[in-house]
Amino acid sequence: MITLGAALNAGLRRALEDDPKVVLMGEDIGKLGGVFRVTDSLQKDFGDNRVIDTPLAESGVIGTAFGLALRGYRPVCEIQFDGFVYPAFDQIVSQVAKIHYRTGGKVKAPLTIRIPYGGGIGAVEHHSESPEAYFAHTAGLRVVAPSNPQDAYAMIQQAIKLDDPVIFFEPKRRYWDKAEVDLEAEPSLALDKARVVCAGTDATIVAYGTMVPTAVAAAKIAGEEGHSIEVIDLRSLSPIDFDTIEASVRKTGRLVIVHEAPVFLGLGAEIAARISERCFYQLESPVLRVGGFDIPYPPAKLESHHLPDPDRILHAVDRTLAA
Repeated sequence: MITLGAALNAGLRRALEDDPKVVLMGEDIGKLGGVFRVTDSLQKDFGDNRVIDTPLAESGVIGTAFGLALRGYRPVCEIQFDGFVYPAFDQIVSQVAKIHYRTGGKVKAPLTIRIPYGGGIGAVEHHSESPEAYFAHTAGLRVVAPSNPQDAYAMIQQAIKLDDPVIFFEPKRRYWDKAEVDLEAEPSLALDKARVVCAGTDATIVAYGTMVPTAVAAAKIAGEEGHSIEVIDLRSLSPIDFDTIEASVRKTGRLVIVHEAPVFLGLGAEIAARISERCFYQLESPVLRVGGFDIPYPPAKLESHHLPDPDRILHAVDRTLAA
């Protein structure tokens, strides 16, 4: 049994061992091992030329990593907290995401940007945000979010091997969740494929990252009440595996989408629109969304009211089943 954070560490270690062109960059990732200790001991074992402590300048970190990627390296950058990514937003959106298209496919940017995201740890604003929709909306970026240790281990290696830039959202609230991890296993799914976590027939819940265990908890409670709920872990936020969602909704006829980010223009809005188009005649009720409220992230003492919990998810499930 290892934690999700330890699984990421093991995945990064394997990537460093397998490819000398892989370098890690970020604030305090070397001697300290990162704020969440995800890169613990890696600088000691691989040296400060491959695990690099950078200045506190996110734009500089991404700009430097982009240059390295253009020269054949595979940099992996850590943005210390979700709300710290915005100084680097121009580099990511204006340069990193555009280079492949701008050059007609002649230039690639194999760059992975790790971002701990989401709330639930009692932190203040800029430390608890869910900015995934900004990046999923940006053509040229892959956006992924593991929800468990085995996926974290596999997906970080898959991301690093890609020639595309990847925004890798890590659910910080789940860093300490433990599970069995097979460090010798090959990835069971392609990076852009969703997974059916719980099979069901009455309604479908789609979630990703931090919200997957919460959705599973809600499905178990619903099961005790006699309802069979299917839970899908999205895993990839761009591209989205609509085929897996569609197959589930055609079976259940109902869909609830859950994420921490505010509902307004969140990822759930795109999923709801696409599934409404593709499954209009199979839907037994409107697609519902459960998410954070449309406010800046609240003080830590109020975050339990802001973040979706099993009760809020079950309320949506009850509404869709009653329709």
